[in-house]
Amino acid sequence: MKRNDLPTLAAASLTGALVAFALPPWGWWPLALIGVALFVRIMTTSVSSSPRARFALGFVFAASWFAPGMGWMWFLTAPGYIIAVVLFSAFHGFASIVGTRARFPIVGLVLAHTLAETLRMSFPFGGVPLASLAIATASSPLAELSRLSGPLFVTLVVWILGAMIATSTRATWARNVVAGLSLVAALLVITHVGPHAHNLDISKRIAAVQGGGPQGTLAINTNPRDVVERHLAATKSIDDSSLDMVIWPENVIDVDDFYSSVEREEIAAEASRLSAPFVVGITEDVDRRYFTNAQVVVNVDGTLADRYDKVRRVPFGEFVPLRGLLESLGAPVDRIPRDAQAGDTPASLRVGDTTAGVVISWEVFFSGRANEGVERDATFIINPTNGSSYMGTILQTQQIASSRLRAIEQDRWLVQVSPTGFSAFIEPDGTVHDRTGVSEQRVIVRDVPLRTGRTLYSRLGDLPLIIGIVAVLLALLYSSRRSRA
Repeated sequence: MKRNDLPTLAAASLTGALVAFALPPWGWWPLALIGVALFVRIMTTSVSSSPRARFALGFVFAASWFAPGMGWMWFLTAPGYIIAVVLFSAFHGFASIVGTRARFPIVGLVLAHTLAETLRMSFPFGGVPLASLAIATASSPLAELSRLSGPLFVTLVVWILGAMIATSTRATWARNVVAGLSLVAALLVITHVGPHAHNLDISKRIAAVQGGGPQGTLAINTNPRDVVERHLAATKSIDDSSLDMVIWPENVIDVDDFYSSVEREEIAAEASRLSAPFVVGITEDVDRRYFTNAQVVVNVDGTLADRYDKVRRVPFGEFVPLRGLLESLGAPVDRIPRDAQAGDTPASLRVGDTTAGVVISWEVFFSGRANEGVERDATFIINPTNGSSYMGTILQTQQIASSRLRAIEQDRWLVQVSPTGFSAFIEPDGTVHDRTGVSEQRVIVRDVPLRTGRTLYSRLGDLPLIIGIVAVLLALLYSSRRSRA
């Protein structure tokens, strides 16, 4: 880079910071549109610059977005945080090169950067789909568009709107604003008249139990019985004979074998007292190398019913990729002495006479996991989670935003429950009810309407949109190459 490029790099960094502060916990979502628009303006005025300069602009933009937006990862793995920010920023660096080589660079940038986000949601190690533009706009009207084609479609629309703002002049500003608002309005109309779910005229009265306790704790440094005691104390405060189920968070019970444990007996006693089945998060030993992370239904008589083992595991949180290599390099892999064993069952649980979709913790960031349960006739969704390992609320607030997106996409109620926060009930339109505070001990109770039917996104998934974006981008690149020949 040349010295006279430094002001442009600084400007690109500022645009990324604007996107970062659109994310929860800051949550000023219009900044996402402004940040993207300013970045596109910078890129379209730098088309003639070298590929190295264009890469640098995209990299700096994304690094300034991801460094604060993914700050939660520092508490999980500091080296992993640095590597993730660098790698994902490089995706957007290459997207800036590819996009500006297209026949219409502004269109190429929109498509290439959307694909960069698509790649980040699946690679490497299963992807890290946090700090996304969809999460940033979860509290905006744009979130409704996820019913059409999921979070990637929301990302694409944000880039399109940003590009429209970026290309506005004093003469065309009003026209472009009207065009942008008309586009969003038309898409929202399609969303509301398209396929959607409907109520079954049946509700389930659900209690979600948050035991409370400190944040910033690791399983290896925590007495698991303390967590159980806090949740038992909260549960014993329930005095409601009309409950249909009680939900405990992810892995609040850590035992060798749950069925033979005193914890199952204690849960059974509470299930009998309340005449309601419990859905509890358990961690069990498999062997010296593996453990399981599951959500289990405990019947009123204490017997065990359905079970779901977590499929999507947290890289460097529940399993260590390249463990042998990292260990040889002196990395602190002993913080995660064993890997979680991935489950292989559908993302649903039969609870009494209804089916619930279930996405355990990390899985809520992957839209396909929630859809898998709805495909199997889930009438609502539960997200038992555990964010107690992290300080602050970056991860927890982004998880609430992701739960809102999953509820909207599937047109279902969603119940999120965590040991230390946040727990909440979320309506199909994304409205959040009864959100708890961090570290608070609290039981939240609500009648949750059961719903059936599927949205367009539930039926189509992400693939058609991805194929369409790739096809158009390739066509623009091919056309540009032929015009230069």
